[in-house]
Amino acid sequence: MTLRSLHPNIRLRIAVGFVQRLLSIMLMPLLVIHLATLYGPVVAGILTLCVAAAGIAANFLGGHFADVHGRRPVMVIGELGATCTFGLLALANSPWWTSGSATFVLFLLNTCCSQLATPAADAMMVDVSTPENRPLVYTINYWSINLAFTAGALLGGFLYDGHFLQLLTAAAALCLLTTAVMWRWISETAPRTTGAPATGAGAMLRGYLVVARDRVFLRQLIAAALIAAVEMQIGYYIAVRLAHEFPRQTLLVVGGRRLDVDGVAVLGVLRAVNAALVVALILAVKTLLARVPERVRLYGGIAVFTAGYMVWAVSNVGWVLIAAAVVLTFGEVASVPVRQALLADLISPQARTKYMAAYALNARIGLLVAALCVSLGAFVPALGMSLLYATAGCAAILLYRSLLDVRDGRAADEKVPAPAA
Repeated sequence: MTLRSLHPNIRLRIAVGFVQRLLSIMLMPLLVIHLATLYGPVVAGILTLCVAAAGIAANFLGGHFADVHGRRPVMVIGELGATCTFGLLALANSPWWTSGSATFVLFLLNTCCSQLATPAADAMMVDVSTPENRPLVYTINYWSINLAFTAGALLGGFLYDGHFLQLLTAAAALCLLTTAVMWRWISETAPRTTGAPATGAGAMLRGYLVVARDRVFLRQLIAAALIAAVEMQIGYYIAVRLAHEFPRQTLLVVGGRRLDVDGVAVLGVLRAVNAALVVALILAVKTLLARVPERVRLYGGIAVFTAGYMVWAVSNVGWVLIAAAVVLTFGEVASVPVRQALLADLISPQARTKYMAAYALNARIGLLVAALCVSLGAFVPALGMSLLYATAGCAAILLYRSLLDVRDGRAADEKVPAPAA
């Protein structure tokens, strides 16, 4: 299987998703920095929290609307809204008009438009893929996400000072282009249902209650949240620990010049190594691990990924931390496509976008746990935090083991022929 053999919607979705994530990673931190410059860090933190809460609400609304009205219209409307809000953000930060309040409102609306369309886009990837090609689809998509992360972080960091207006204007132009692409070439993929779908707030609430009662899905959500909680430690407990405990040391000596790093600098190195390796290796790892059983890739990947974070939690040696970054990246790229394909295999086709919207909560839960670990780390020694990561990784492996058993059981039931009448 190759990229060309995939459904056209998948290829377009990966390309459009790359642009969307590039803009998000490039501009969202800059908008937060801009608000902090205007109002101070305390007020900016409160405003950012409001934006995040509105994004979660829009994500759930988008999951309902895409199941009722189809994937394509929700995606087009969301992208069109992002185009308009980026254009107005450029206007609100231009020589002709400068407004901090308008910047905040438009930032919030832009986030809502983007999150509104996210469940529909995720469900569309499942609609037109098959169990056989989903690992390839999610491998390519994950590579695209990390490439967008790397490029967006570099562009935003270098161009923010003195080029904020140009960045917002370029974002509006790119969003207009992706809106046109979706309007012209992306087709509807929602499964056909008999009868008119239920609409209204009551129907949405009942739909999400069904999702909340799905014990198999809840296991997936908990497992993903456990992994997300470990993954996000790099921006929370591990970042704080390195900043306070990591002794300044020399990483390299080249031509008589020494590369000395402190805790903050080595944190940047670790993040860069992880992002660069994901971009460089994920497609190659897909080929190298093609004959490795799925369970081995999943269990081994999570175990290696967790072990890398355990080292990050305790070590203060630069090259040991970098080696752990390489190891955990291999685990990450081995397990992520399998986990995403497993989610696609087990959720109900009739409520796919609702499941995708609810599944997005795993990142929010992971952020909450990661934030709590900063406070916990003030009382628990580094070794204790490392063992806590190990517990989370083991629990995730056990949950995914049960989920693989469920999927295999369902597949076996489907192969059993129905009794003759």
